[in-house]
Amino acid sequence: MRYLPLTPDDRTAMLAAIGAKSVDDLFVDVPAAARRDGFVDLPRVAGELEVERALSALAAKNTPAGSVPFFCGAGAYKHHVPATVDHIIQRSEFLTSYTPYQPEIAQGTLQVLFEFQSQVAALTGMDVANASLYDGSTAMAEAVQMACRVTRRNKAVISGGVHPHYVRSTETVVHAVGIETVRQQIAVDAEADVIPAIDKDTACVVVQTPNVFGTATDVAKIAEAAQAAGALLVVVVTEAVSLGLLKSPGEMGADIVAAEGQSIGNALNFGGPYVGLFACREKLVRQMPGRLCGETVDADGERGFVLTLSTREQHIRRDKATSNICTNSGLCCLAFSIHMSLLGEAGLRRLARLNHQQALKVRDAVAALPGVEVLTPRFFNEFAVRLPVNAAEAVERMAEGGVLGGVPFSRLEPGAGMDDVLLICATEVTSDDDIAILAKALGAVL
Repeated sequence: MRYLPLTPDDRTAMLAAIGAKSVDDLFVDVPAAARRDGFVDLPRVAGELEVERALSALAAKNTPAGSVPFFCGAGAYKHHVPATVDHIIQRSEFLTSYTPYQPEIAQGTLQVLFEFQSQVAALTGMDVANASLYDGSTAMAEAVQMACRVTRRNKAVISGGVHPHYVRSTETVVHAVGIETVRQQIAVDAEADVIPAIDKDTACVVVQTPNVFGTATDVAKIAEAAQAAGALLVVVVTEAVSLGLLKSPGEMGADIVAAEGQSIGNALNFGGPYVGLFACREKLVRQMPGRLCGETVDADGERGFVLTLSTREQHIRRDKATSNICTNSGLCCLAFSIHMSLLGEAGLRRLARLNHQQALKVRDAVAALPGVEVLTPRFFNEFAVRLPVNAAEAVERMAEGGVLGGVPFSRLEPGAGMDDVLLICATEVTSDDDIAILAKALGAVL
């Protein structure tokens, strides 16, 4: 019982209090096939040196993104992050004040969050932004819940172009509170398909641009249709750099924007932690989840910052809370804000143009290969192609030759009948030599 401080009597009392007969009753929702019958087969004892060697050997089997030509995207993008960003976020006054539970004494952290919110609001074209959420997918889930609170309706219509992982994350969260999700058929250019599905019960319409296939869409007509029916338009953005070149969601009529900020200031990091961006119209601000940092003056009339309208469960009675978000990826949004400050508006626009230019070069190179069909009609830095062979097998064969040639769509949505579809992404770190190597490697596996 060394690591189990509760006695059998303690556990029995706890189970009785929640109406469970045994510990097994707590896991009835976990499929039997996903449960382990015994212990994990690990060495019982190993020293630090031995563990380091073993883990290093395992890590050496990976192919790091920066070591070979890299064309993967699909919601996580390889961009250059200046060394200045990492240097500043590791200053102790930032690194150790991750979550300001006594916020007013952490004025430096609050000022950064205030600047971050201002940057996100400007980037998305919205009136107000919060001090970040976990990531883009959970931001989408929060947006759907917020729309249902605002409209007092209970259905979300989701475009077939929204990233499948975002859809699953949202479905996982919202089904528990009884929200219905209606997902449209998956398609490369699917955004307009949501309009016929809007009805009197629709709380929100969720679209993504650029979508999971890279298709960039002006969603203004969708905004008009949704709002005419009393619903809200939620726009999802997985590639924040695209907002440096494309029309902002706010300009197109979005009511809520849920975005992933990883592209700015944050490395790939094996999938996280990332930083969720969340912005909305001012009239909806009291239903916004998470933290909101505001500017005020103190008793001496000096400028100061406070957390305001923080209607999450740590600040208000649980039944009144708009969210149970417990943190805000504070260090990641600090990195975002530093990188954005270094870029400035002109720098962001130049960065976005570089991304698009390199993507066009990649498109031309792969389109020239026999049997390859480019599917995405208009894109920013990512597009989909149909191959004459299985895309996952092609990617594996290219990887064996030292090229990470993209993301098979079947990896995101198995069983969708798109086993021959490959998502290819280029950013400012993609060189002309990389593009030539990709074309040669892909041509060899076709």
